Amino acid sequence: QVQLVESGGGLVQAGGSLRLSCTASGLTAMSYTMAWFRQAVGKEREMVAAISWPYGSTYYTASMKGRFTISRDDNKNTVYLQMSSLKPEDTAVYYCAARWRDYDISQRAYPYWGQGTRVTVSS
Repeated sequence: QVQLVESGGGLVQAGGSLRLSCTASGLTAMSYTMAWFRQAVGKEREMVAAISWPYGSTYYTASMKGRFTISRDDNKNTVYLQMSSLKPEDTAVYYCAARWRDYDISQRAYPYWGQGTRVTVSS
């Protein structure tokens, strides 16, 4: 019943910014986590950032902290990933994921996934 839909991907020049959105439905419990993962060609899927309900605690992969910011809009049931100072190495498909309870860095801990949105950063 849980559905996640990402949007906001596209082509951006190096140094530019982009904001991804993930709108959720069916997350009726009050304690859960939503996260952003990404997967580049030839690489494993990795966590970018996560945010938990109900208190809004955040987690960032060390390499992302400072350039990427995760936030939420409870009224819209949406989580955002604001990306700045983008680099060509950020090119990947970005996925929204959700799980009950607190965050986990492993993709295997997340039973609910969106279809992904592609981000391409040109040099």
